[in-house]
Amino acid sequence: MRIPVPRPRSLAGQLFAMQAVLIAVVVAGYALFTYLSDRSQAEGAASRQASAVARSVADSPSVREAIGTADPTAELQPYALRIMRDTEVDFVTIMNPAGIRWTHPDEKQIGLHFRGNTARALKGETFTETYTGTLGPSVRAVAPVEGDDGRIVGLVSAGIKVEAITKRVQDQVTALFGVATGALALGAVGTYVVNARLRRHTHGMNAAELSRMHDYHQAALHAVREGLLMLDGQYRVALINDGGRELLGVSEEVVGRSVADLGLPAPLTGALLSSEPRVDEVHLTADRVVAVNTSPVSGGERRGTVVTLRDVTELQSLMGELDSERGFTLALRSQAHEAANRLHTVVSLIELGRAEEAVDFATAELELAQALTDQVVAAVSEPVLAALLLGKTAQANERGVELVVSRGSGLDDGLLPESLPARDLVTILGNLIDNAVDAAQGSMRARVTVTACTGHRAEGGGELVLRVADTGAGVDPALAEQVFERGFSTKPSGPGGRGLGLALVRQAVHRHDGTLSVAEAEGGGAEFVVRLPLRTAVAAVPVSGGEE
Repeated sequence: MRIPVPRPRSLAGQLFAMQAVLIAVVVAGYALFTYLSDRSQAEGAASRQASAVARSVADSPSVREAIGTADPTAELQPYALRIMRDTEVDFVTIMNPAGIRWTHPDEKQIGLHFRGNTARALKGETFTETYTGTLGPSVRAVAPVEGDDGRIVGLVSAGIKVEAITKRVQDQVTALFGVATGALALGAVGTYVVNARLRRHTHGMNAAELSRMHDYHQAALHAVREGLLMLDGQYRVALINDGGRELLGVSEEVVGRSVADLGLPAPLTGALLSSEPRVDEVHLTADRVVAVNTSPVSGGERRGTVVTLRDVTELQSLMGELDSERGFTLALRSQAHEAANRLHTVVSLIELGRAEEAVDFATAELELAQALTDQVVAAVSEPVLAALLLGKTAQANERGVELVVSRGSGLDDGLLPESLPARDLVTILGNLIDNAVDAAQGSMRARVTVTACTGHRAEGGGELVLRVADTGAGVDPALAEQVFERGFSTKPSGPGGRGLGLALVRQAVHRHDGTLSVAEAEGGGAEFVVRLPLRTAVAAVPVSGGEE
């Protein structure tokens, strides 16, 4: 049979037990100290009371007169009993110098010898002692009775039984224990209330479970690749994991600092400071694209915000490539339709017996297609950019926009260094062309002109220059900087949102220490210029038409 192992007490239960024991020990210690102190004080008070009574009786003139009579007991016994009743002492014994009693609470003891010490009193000194006499242990005082000539004519002893003193102390201690019990009960109730609240906050877990949960929490916090950021009610960083530091690009200690002081892009800072929840909202950091989710933490009041960050840089790049592939597919479908029309024309000419016209027509179409390919490849030999330009040309034609590569372009294969990956070039040039085609579509003589060449930087070294000009409405100079902000767009927002393309371009350009600018094109419209430094010096390619 399996014996159940008792579960360790919760942390709140342990604290309650410890506090209850501590209160009990303090109360018991105080009670013991008070008992001993009160007993000592009670014995001292009894000694002073007995001494005062004995001294008062010894100094009474009536006592000295009664001692001089033939029968002192007859007058002194009623007097002693009255003094006992009035002063609340247990006995008043008046005796001769030899110690023979004239008075006693028990009349049978009158005439017998006094039990106790009298030597010091016979010398004229009043003293106190604790002695066991006929009435039991008592605190007593003995005082001499002096005659008119100064001789000792009698002795007076007054005392309080130890039993009476103990009863007084016990009554005080009983009252003290009543107060102590009330204090203990009140402390226990307060401790229970405090620990009940602590139990709610710790969910009834004991110290070992809390320690284990903390270890798991730390391990999980640093193991997950997603970024986790916790903000308090004042939007200060309360917790951040390694993934969050990496995605936000912060390396210094940021716990305790406000989100507004982290130097993040303004749109991202605004999202983190928002009191409304955000779901999969895409934002840009210095070199990453992150999806931000925020959730307020509330428990009757705003306690903070939990933020999760997911790196979607690769995903965003793949989505861009997917959009390009979809464009290519639509362009190929259109070209296939046009090719089918041309093929039907050739077949019809042959059926009509006009073979020569059919050959001339087919040859002209082939030469036109080949001329476009030759133009692009001759200007840009770099294979990735050449393929991108050919695909974008087909897409632009499908949308009624002419895309041309300027005569000033010249980019040989193998010229670009490994530090400038083809994916970033596709991001930069592809988004600029898409933006230009959108702007030029519907304009008179809709055209997009692309220039890709190399040149020399003013501070030395080579640079790659990419120019994309369109015949659209252009960009207001007052908005020259805002157009690169994430979310800015002059076009209606679609299902996936707008305003991300140029922001991605700027991010990629800054990642390679380049520059990005926009100005008015020569024929109207906008011209975007990107300059990317090349890590190895290259010779400038001679260009014509005033182009670099």
